This record gives sequence, structure tokens and C-alpha cells, in this order.
Amino acid sequence: MFLSELPTSDYNPYYHTYIMALGEVSLMDALLVGKEGFLSLLEKIPESKLSFAYAEEKWSLAEALVHMIDTERIFQYRALRFARNDKVDLPGFDQDLYVPYSNAGSRTVQDLMAEYRAVRDSTITLFKSFDDEALKRKGVASGSPMSVRAMGFIISGHQAHHVRIIKERYL
Repeated sequence: MFLSELPTSDYNPYYHTYIMALGEVSLMDALLVGKEGFLSLLEKIPESKLSFAYAEEKWSLAEALVHMIDTERIFQYRALRFARNDKVDLPGFDQDLYVPYSNAGSRTVQDLMAEYRAVRDSTITLFKSFDDEALKRKGVASGSPMSVRAMGFIISGHQAHHVRIIKERYL
């Protein structure tokens, strides 16, 4: 499945910027290449940068990284539910409420790499298990219809969006 095959009716317009950050790519390539690129970026981050925030009221780099991991977990869970044809509407989440409880300040780069690798490997394994029918299934999350395939691209695009911000503002 390629990004050009994803109809905009599969997701809330809020996610369009994330999805378009990917360019033309297959879903599995977005997940696999994104993993390697992100791990390569993390390897270059000095521990001293983890507590850096580029402006007052902005997350530290460690908090931004944990946010990315948390968000991937949430979208992975949503994808599983919808792929299994669960018709229960799923609530949204307030990302800003997660940060104070993330213990991001006590994490090392190695901790974050290990956690990210585990989460992304799980995402890849999950999405590999979906056939075309499962990828097209939809459910409602945060009050909007969303397909399983859209969630895979959103996971990858959300990461691409934050990688750009990290490179521009944190490093």
C-alpha cells in the first residue's frame, strides 16, 4: 500500500500535514526506513541535550522523544482495535497531560533508543500481520473516522514531523 492510495476520507484533516511529511512511500517502507533514520538520529544526541527546551513552555528534547513513543503506542493500539473490527469509538488523549508523568527527565539516550526500538518493532510486526481488508477497516477515534492504513502513515508522519522539529530547534 502506497501513500498515494490513501484517500483523505480515511483520516481527520488534522493529520494531513503529518501524512504529507512522508512523500510517496509504501506503508512498510515508511515504518522500516523511519525506524533506521530515527535510531541514527538518536545515536547522535548527547545526553546533555535531553534536558534542553528551545523555548519557555516547550517540552525538553527528552519529553518530545517520549511523546513520540507514547503517541506511536496509542495509534498502534487504535490500529489493532480497528483491524479486529472493534466498533467501539475510542477517546482522544491529551498529550500535554502525559508529559509530567512520563519520567522523561530520568531517561538516557540508550533508554529511549531501547524503548523506541521495542515499540517500533511491535508496530512493524503488527502492520505486517494486516491483510488488505484489515488495512481498510475503519473505526472512530477522537470523534473522527480513521482507517488502519491511515494510522500506519500517521505514525510514520508524526515521527517525520517531530524529527524535523528536533533537527531545527533542538540540535
